[in-house]
Amino acid sequence: MDQQRLREVLAIARQIGWGAGDVLRSYYKGDIKNISDKKDGPVTKADLAANHYILEAFQEKLGSEDFAYLSEETYDGNKIEHPWVWIIDPLDGTRDFIDQTGEYAVHICLTNEGRPIISVVVVPEMEKLYFALKGHGTFVETRDGTIAPIRVSERNQPEDLYLVASRTHRDQRFQDLLDRLPFKDRNYVGSVGCKIAHILEQKSDVYISLSGKSAAKDWDFAAPELILTEAGGKFSYFEGNEVLYNQGDVVKWGGIMASNGPCHEALCKQAIAILKELDQA
Repeated sequence: MDQQRLREVLAIARQIGWGAGDVLRSYYKGDIKNISDKKDGPVTKADLAANHYILEAFQEKLGSEDFAYLSEETYDGNKIEHPWVWIIDPLDGTRDFIDQTGEYAVHICLTNEGRPIISVVVVPEMEKLYFALKGHGTFVETRDGTIAPIRVSERNQPEDLYLVASRTHRDQRFQDLLDRLPFKDRNYVGSVGCKIAHILEQKSDVYISLSGKSAAKDWDFAAPELILTEAGGKFSYFEGNEVLYNQGDVVKWGGIMASNGPCHEALCKQAIAILKELDQA
C-alpha cells in the first residue's frame, strides 16, 4: 500500500476516532450503569456502542476486501488470515470509565503482517487525538482541528524518570519489581492509551506491563505502541524483541517496557535481573 493511500486511510481513521470518542462521551455523561461482566472484566453499553460505530464506519468507508478487523468485542480466538488488520479497542480503560476518572481511550491501529503502520489514540475527556503513520512521526490533534507534532521527554537518567502505572491491576511480584526500580516518582493513570499519552505529554517516561494471573491483549498495545515509538520512544519485551500482533493468541505474556528511550535497554536488563532475584527468593 503506497504512502498516499496510507495517508488517506489515516485521515479516515482519525475521523472515525473522533466519532467513537463522541459515542463514549454520550454514555459517560449519561447512563453508564448498564454493566455486565465477562471473563476479562466489565463491559458496558458504551463499549458495544463504540465498537459497533467503529466497525460500521470502517466497513462503509473502506470495506472488507483490503482490510480485516480484530476488535476486543468480536475476537473469536483465531488469527485473522489477512496481511492488513485493524486492531481496535473501542473503550480502553473500562474500569476508569465506570469510575468516571476521565482516563479512558479509544485505540485504533492498522497492522501489516503483525506490526503497527497507522495508529490513532483518542482521549475523549482531554479532547485530544494522537496519531501516527510509521516513519512520519506522531502528532496531537485537538477538537478545533489544530495539529502539532509531539515528542517524548529527553530525560536520560533512571533516577530522573517518572513511572506511569495503574492504580490497581498489580500482583505482589509486579509490585515488588516496581518498588525496586529507581524512578524519581510515580504517576497513577488509567487506560494504556492514557498512560502512553502521559509519556507523550512528557509528564511520565516509563510504563511497564508484566503478566501475572492476567495479561494485556493486542488491542491494549497496538495503537499505543506506534504513537510512542514515532514520538521517539521505545517499546519492546524485556528481552528486546519486538511485539507482534494478530498471532492467534492475543495475550501479551511476559514483561513489556514502554519508555522515552534513553534508558530503555538498561531498564529492561534491570527488570530481568530483579525478577530473577524475586523468583529465587
